[in-house]
Amino acid sequence: MTRAGDLTTPVLLADVGVLDANVATMSAARPGPALRPHVKAFKCTALAARLAEAGHTGFCCATVREMEGMAAAGLGADLLLANEIVDPRAAGRLGALVAAGARVTVAVDSSETIAVAAAAGIGEVLVDVDVGMPRCGCDPADAGRLADEARSAGLTVRGVMGYEGHLQHVADADERRSRTARSMAVLADAHAVVGGDVVSGGGTGTWDCNDVVTELQAGSFVLMDGDYARLGLPFAEGLVLLTTAVSVRPGRHAALDGGLKALAMDSGDPRLVDDPSLAAGVGEVLFCSDEHTTVAGGSWSVGDRVGLRPAHIDPTIAKHEVLHLVDDVRAGGDAEVLESWPVDLRGW
Repeated sequence: MTRAGDLTTPVLLADVGVLDANVATMSAARPGPALRPHVKAFKCTALAARLAEAGHTGFCCATVREMEGMAAAGLGADLLLANEIVDPRAAGRLGALVAAGARVTVAVDSSETIAVAAAAGIGEVLVDVDVGMPRCGCDPADAGRLADEARSAGLTVRGVMGYEGHLQHVADADERRSRTARSMAVLADAHAVVGGDVVSGGGTGTWDCNDVVTELQAGSFVLMDGDYARLGLPFAEGLVLLTTAVSVRPGRHAALDGGLKALAMDSGDPRLVDDPSLAAGVGEVLFCSDEHTTVAGGSWSVGDRVGLRPAHIDPTIAKHEVLHLVDDVRAGGDAEVLESWPVDLRGW
């Protein structure tokens, strides 16, 4: 039997019970094709296969590499690249997937992206509409024109896509719901002009209040993170970076062997996992540096295993080559390792 404590730290652990419960909760609300899991959140085909077993066989991807890896793993029944692509060489890689039998759809929001998709032999598209997040997506008033242009280029327009990413972490639930409704009204109006069967969008933060999309592009719900956890959603945090205390100043602080190169910090510092060495829950992360996280408030000794919960799981997982599935992530070094899954969708 392998224990988490047998692994070289820093190392990522995922709680199997939390994973299964989170998937079950989401699947009950968004069964089958009503959920298009976004693999950018976990970049792991083994985890994607677990979602396929739960009935979710259409997937959302952010990179060409993710699309290729999913198809190679036999999960290419319905892949959406929810991103614009303008490099003919990269588009050609997607065209090769189509020729090999995968179903590939890409997002388009300009004449240029339409031309690249058509030239590469990618036959299906969604018109990406700006619904308030200043990133990708066309002006809603241009959606119909772009749909006509895509059809004239020989493409099938499956529908529309719009991502209210700026609303995913709005703390007040009523505000999140009302702003999502306004944002999705823009997408619904565009869909009425564009046509097609698909309205794609949303995410973990709006899983229960986006009533417009026919398929929800959620991914982080599988293991959650600190930034989402503060919203009070019915999904538990299941990912932990297990570290080792490599230097201790008793009564002052301890230095752990996982830092910025093992944790994403765009959403803030990680949190300490509940630990019996913490005095009345006063343990805290002081700061993270390249190779270390400095913590205080506990009675750690050199060599102790210490767990950190990341504030943002998507880019944290992307920093690692392996995700270890364990029976109880809170057990730290004593957790039993059930499986070790390659994080095999990294890269572009």
